[in-house]
Amino acid sequence: MKFFLDTANLDELRRAAAWGIIDGVTTNPSLIAKEQRPIEEQILAICAILDGDVSAEVVATKSDDMVREGRVLANLHRNVVVKVPLTRDGIRACSILSREGIRVNVTLCFSSAQAILAAKAGAYIVSPFIGRLDDLGVPGISDEELTALALAADPDQPLDPDAVPLSAYLANSPGPLPEWYMAPVMARHSGRRRQAVILALIGAFLLIEAFGLCSTYGQFPFH
Repeated sequence: MKFFLDTANLDELRRAAAWGIIDGVTTNPSLIAKEQRPIEEQILAICAILDGDVSAEVVATKSDDMVREGRVLANLHRNVVVKVPLTRDGIRACSILSREGIRVNVTLCFSSAQAILAAKAGAYIVSPFIGRLDDLGVPGISDEELTALALAADPDQPLDPDAVPLSAYLANSPGPLPEWYMAPVMARHSGRRRQAVILALIGAFLLIEAFGLCSTYGQFPFH
């Protein structure tokens, strides 16, 4: 099992890298845009923090443009993995790039059939969006189907360690590391403590307000 973070934020990456268990990073154009730096600069900065696979996604939609963009990204750093979408053009681009020795992460995969296409095109990583299907009430890719895949990913939700199939080679989580070290019972007690503190603060505020009103009108509930 390998842990990848789905982020382009350098502070998040530094904190996560300090744990010593992060194997790589996945990014996309939206995450890069949030950092307000050119993709080339941001990818190089990420590679300087973490010595592992760093997925950098193309923004082109036509295969020829994807290939040209992918070559530029791949030349940035030896750890860069070019990310392309699982479309007809993306599959063609993956096939061309992989034959050139460029590692490719094929994203936006929603079925095992699509994953097989990506694998046939030479994908180094396949990123199925299991959570997106589950959110719609549609069964995601099964554990058996994942045996043929490389990456269990959901870019919108924290990764549930209990939901990661044992056959998944990589697990992808957005942003900061999920608090896996906290057992569910600990999380519940932690939540209750937070609720108790909030209620205590509200009670103190109301008591102060009550004494303020009593002081104003010269009436106190007790002496």
